[in-house]
Amino acid sequence: MSEKYIHGYTEREAKRLEDQANTLTEILHHDSYWHSGDLILEAGCGVGSQTKIVAAQNPKVNFLSIDISEDSLKKAKLMVNSLKLKNVKFEKADIFNLPYEDEYFDHILVCFVLEHLCDYNAAIIELRRVLKKKGTLMVIEGDHGSTYFHPESKDAYAAIHCQIELQSRDGGDANIGRKLYPIMIRAGFKEVHVSPRMVYVDSSKPELVEGFTKNTFTAMIEGVRESALSNDLISQEQFNKGISDLYRTAGEDGVFCYTFFKGIGVK
Repeated sequence: MSEKYIHGYTEREAKRLEDQANTLTEILHHDSYWHSGDLILEAGCGVGSQTKIVAAQNPKVNFLSIDISEDSLKKAKLMVNSLKLKNVKFEKADIFNLPYEDEYFDHILVCFVLEHLCDYNAAIIELRRVLKKKGTLMVIEGDHGSTYFHPESKDAYAAIHCQIELQSRDGGDANIGRKLYPIMIRAGFKEVHVSPRMVYVDSSKPELVEGFTKNTFTAMIEGVRESALSNDLISQEQFNKGISDLYRTAGEDGVFCYTFFKGIGVK
C-alpha cells in the first residue's frame, strides 16, 4: 500500500464508505455476477461496504475477502455476520505478496483499491498470478478529475484538488479511473472492456443528493481539511468556501456529476 490510507481509518470514513456503497449499488454492481460455485477473491475489502453487496447478490458464490488492515477486517466480519451472509471468508493478506497458489481463484474483484496503491501495476500482476486461465479481473475505480457541477465554483475545485494532491503525494492516484484500460492491457489481460458509470444528481433524486453529493463526495473532501491546511495547499477561508459551495450543489437548483469506471478483463 501507499504509506497511509489518505481518507483515514475513522468511524466517519467507515460511515462514508457505507453511504457510498448503498447509494451506488445499482450503478456499480448491476452486472457484478459470477457463476454458482465460483471462488472470488475480493482484494482490499476494507470495512466490507462492497462485500455485503456482491455477496448478497451472489449467494451461491464463495468469496475470500482480504485486506491489510486488521481493524477493517474486524468491522467487515461484523457487518457480514449481522446480515447472516454465509458465503464470505476473511483473511489478512498483502495484495503485493498474496499467500495463494498460482491460478487459485476463478475470478477477482478489486473495488476502490488501486487508487491507494504506490505501485498498482505490481499489484495487478500479482493478482493475475493467482487468477485461473480464462478467469476475469473486475476493477472499479473513481476519477476525481471527472467532477463537475452547478453552480460553478473555483473554490470547490480548489478543495477537490487538495484531495487529489494529497493522494498523489502519498503515492496514490485519485484520477486512476480513466487509466483502467491501459493498466489492464499492460498487465496482460485480454478482451478488456471499460465502461463509465456516471452519477448524475439533481434535486429530483433526493436519495443521491443525500447519499452521494453530501454523504459520499463532499464528506470525503471535507475529511482532508486538516491535512490540506497543514500542508499549506489552500487557505482555511478558501477551503471552507469550497466545501460550502459543494453543499450548495445539493440545493434545489444544484447539479452534481461524477464518473466511476468499471473494467473487466480476461486472463
